[in-house]
Amino acid sequence: MTTPTSPRPSRLRASLTIGLMIAISIGLLLVDFRHFGQYGYLGVFVLVLLGNATVVVPAPAFMTALAAGRTLNPWLVGVISGLGAGIGEVTGYIAGRAGRSVFDQQQRFTRIQGYVERWGAFAIFALAALPNPLMDFAGIAAGIARMPVYKFLLACCAGKIVRFTILALIGQSTM
Repeated sequence: MTTPTSPRPSRLRASLTIGLMIAISIGLLLVDFRHFGQYGYLGVFVLVLLGNATVVVPAPAFMTALAAGRTLNPWLVGVISGLGAGIGEVTGYIAGRAGRSVFDQQQRFTRIQGYVERWGAFAIFALAALPNPLMDFAGIAAGIARMPVYKFLLACCAGKIVRFTILALIGQSTM
């Protein structure tokens, strides 16, 4: 016989995850991006990871790949950025695993959740590869659907690598 679980731990985890996302966003506002490029590939990885770990400040990741493609190997920038972005997206996945989403009643979220439930990792790959703000919803939906984290990470990183490689190559061509 199983005992019902209290919703409090899930709410606490969701609150902690949201708090972490807000802290990362505030931290990103304090970074002097003009000098961040001196850190090379490691700097690209960290900035893209942090930019994707939050929904509040996603723009630095996009701009980082474009700028880094000008001075660094764009293929390597694409892979490193894609890995950082994919790992950063785990915050949404964790929020979804922690409990039901605050977006449950939103039509966009419901649509994305249906895609994730129907097509699984392929939906994550496609949403990660395309430049759109819906990837955050997809991460939450994957967490709610209890998609194995390794499947989520593989699909998300693969899609992000495609996306960021294209961005870095565009950055290289604008030299």
